[in-house]
Amino acid sequence: MITRKRLTAGVCVLLATLAAGLGTALPAAADEPSSSASPKVELVLDVSGSMRARDIDGQSRISAAKQAFNDVLDAVPEEVQLGIRTLGADYPGDDRKTGCKDTKQLYPVGPLDRTEAKAAVATLAPTGWTPIGPALLGAADDLEGGDSTRRIVLITDGEDTCGPLDPCEVARDIAARGIHLVIDTLGLVPDAKIRQQLTCIAEATGGTYTAVQHTDELSGRVKQLVDRAAEPVVVPVATEGAGSCSEAPQLKAGLFTDRQEFGKHRWYRVDVLPGEELRASVSVAADRAVNNDYGVLLRAVTAHGREIVRGAESGTGRTDVISSGLRYPKAEQDDTDSDMKPAAETVCLQLSNSFSAPASVKTTPGMPVELTIDLVAAPDDTADAAAFGLGRGWWLLGVLVLTGLVAGLLTGWISRWRVAVWRTN
Repeated sequence: MITRKRLTAGVCVLLATLAAGLGTALPAAADEPSSSASPKVELVLDVSGSMRARDIDGQSRISAAKQAFNDVLDAVPEEVQLGIRTLGADYPGDDRKTGCKDTKQLYPVGPLDRTEAKAAVATLAPTGWTPIGPALLGAADDLEGGDSTRRIVLITDGEDTCGPLDPCEVARDIAARGIHLVIDTLGLVPDAKIRQQLTCIAEATGGTYTAVQHTDELSGRVKQLVDRAAEPVVVPVATEGAGSCSEAPQLKAGLFTDRQEFGKHRWYRVDVLPGEELRASVSVAADRAVNNDYGVLLRAVTAHGREIVRGAESGTGRTDVISSGLRYPKAEQDDTDSDMKPAAETVCLQLSNSFSAPASVKTTPGMPVELTIDLVAAPDDTADAAAFGLGRGWWLLGVLVLTGLVAGLLTGWISRWRVAVWRTN
């Protein structure tokens, strides 16, 4: 009995080792040329009544903001097209409906005239409500057009006062437009509720939240964000996955963005030539409250539906972004006819997720997806895990069947030998 237990344990270790050796996949990223168009930035300033409070370096919040704006306007890079939008700057009354429309563009997005922009900012006085959601929608419209990178920098001292238009959902809707717009938020009051809302707005678009309580912190951070907009970046290409492989978009090497609803599938297609290796990785961001325990699955299948390889990852409620990836090398063809161009294989990529959310959470638009596709030279060494047949259909199954057969024969032979020895003795 002890011998049999040891043998069984040994077989399990052998199977586990084989599976681990065959199941390793490393995602890789692909670089793409950045856009040469001038980046666009719009500064959105809260001019609501609460900005009169004198708690920033002994001066009012609006005075600190104006001083910071002057410092920023002096330092804006020449290549940046900058605009300014206000919220709560004009309507001093108590009518909520009117107050929640109080947002306007103070200075148009374009080449910067520093004197004119400073003069416009100098006229501002704290006045009305805090319509953050409408201001973000207006700023997104101000930045439309062209292929350049876009950034909104929101400076505020309070929560949006114009619900039920949730500014966090507004930010998700803006991100879903696929215009590669990032919203950064700066909070002038260290309040937990304000921080939560501003963080949600920023994270919905891949931006940042910063708490500032001093004038130099405010000007320094806004300068940093404007300068960041001028830095060369890879601009993802917006795409839209389909419900089946036959209708899926054809992708080449590059970085792509999409949206995926909870529990839905998205399909994409990539052509892989003989001698190339497909490397694909995907990241899905939980940009809203979701239930604990979820996963992401990325599968590569043939046009006829046979699975080639898969990559999967799981997470908990503490995982904001979950990623997975796969590799698929296609062997070189024999040179039977050097004049004939080798035929590419269409590989279908299926993205699935197991996210769910409480009933109170809005599930549209879908969660942001970032997909990286790269095509590199396939490995020459067949001992490479990917080249050996990483999840490639019948390879893995054949190896496991053969291992099981050998283990069964060994177990039977040892059992017969033990019985023969027992009878002899």
